[in-house]
Amino acid sequence: MSTDNTTDASTETESKCGASEAGEARSASESASSAERSSADRSSGQGPREDGTAASEAEAETDTASKCGASSASSSTETSPDTSDDSPSKCGASSSSESSSSSSSSSCGASSSSESDEEEEVGATVDDFDAEPGQLIAVGLGPGQPEGMTARARSALLDAEHIVGYTTYVELLPDEITEGADDIYNTPMCGEVSRTEEAIDRALAGNDVAIIGSGDPNVYALAGLALEIIESKGATATMLDFDVVPGVPAAQSCAARVGAPLVNDTVSISLSDHLTDMPTIESRLHAAAKEGFTITIYNPWSRKRRDNYEKCCEILLEHRDPETPVGVVHAAGREDEQVEIVELGELPELGETDLVDMTTTLLVGNEDTYVWDDRMVTPRGYETKYDY
Repeated sequence: MSTDNTTDASTETESKCGASEAGEARSASESASSAERSSADRSSGQGPREDGTAASEAEAETDTASKCGASSASSSTETSPDTSDDSPSKCGASSSSESSSSSSSSSCGASSSSESDEEEEVGATVDDFDAEPGQLIAVGLGPGQPEGMTARARSALLDAEHIVGYTTYVELLPDEITEGADDIYNTPMCGEVSRTEEAIDRALAGNDVAIIGSGDPNVYALAGLALEIIESKGATATMLDFDVVPGVPAAQSCAARVGAPLVNDTVSISLSDHLTDMPTIESRLHAAAKEGFTITIYNPWSRKRRDNYEKCCEILLEHRDPETPVGVVHAAGREDEQVEIVELGELPELGETDLVDMTTTLLVGNEDTYVWDDRMVTPRGYETKYDY
């Protein structure tokens, strides 16, 4: 994962919100981005990424008026060398310059304190907001292309006043959605906690807010995190009329490209050890592989953790025949999409190719999976009950 390159800039902001100043300031790498800049970013043509290289943020904006609802005690924030700009968010949470002045850009794109393992603390609580709460909706965008978005997701985004999301996902939104929103807030990779809190604060300040992600909000996404932070703020899901709009997960959209590999019992496992330690991931791989589940592997490869991919291949080959079919789908729904069906024994050597990276999803067959007419087929069991 790459380091976010954010240009230092002192800012003078005017809050128009309503929450008292209480929380920690966010860094400019996670500060509000204008709708105009989001529109320009979309021209880059980047597709969805579950993890990995984050798009760089542009130079921080100055003299930015808050659009959400928090009051700010100071009219300006200070910056120090080699740190990102610290400006109050547009949401409703309060900000103080103290903590962020000592923060720096982390290797994944989010700001971090000098204590790299220090947990992020929630800033404003429900008591800091005076407005009647708006609504918060977690919206799944599906595989990436606009036509893959459900009608319900499109409708929810068109109704939202504010849209919050990872920069790359914001770039995927159709113009009709971004142009219709009052404000769009995006952060680079690894800003999950801060942008989720931003979305919640905006809703607590009285705005109707949609927080977006690729695939489905319940699959390696932010629906659960949103509920956890709402609870930690002393608010309730009912208070925010919290709702989840499902999207097509990567497992299903990628499976569709290689035939019918997942029609029997199946599991999904991510190789990212950012939030789950590798011993746990290895244990889950052993359990799934030896029991005959078909397996969808998310986040298979990055430059910083090649060992995870190699260990995954080793475990799978320990329990399954080297000739087991594996669907490899790179950049599903993007212009550089590649789809191949290979044998499990070929998988280790693919780790050093462009086919396998953080945009790739692997679909590992079980002992019954076979390839017919260039398509993976995993029998459901009908052949044991019916003649056809």
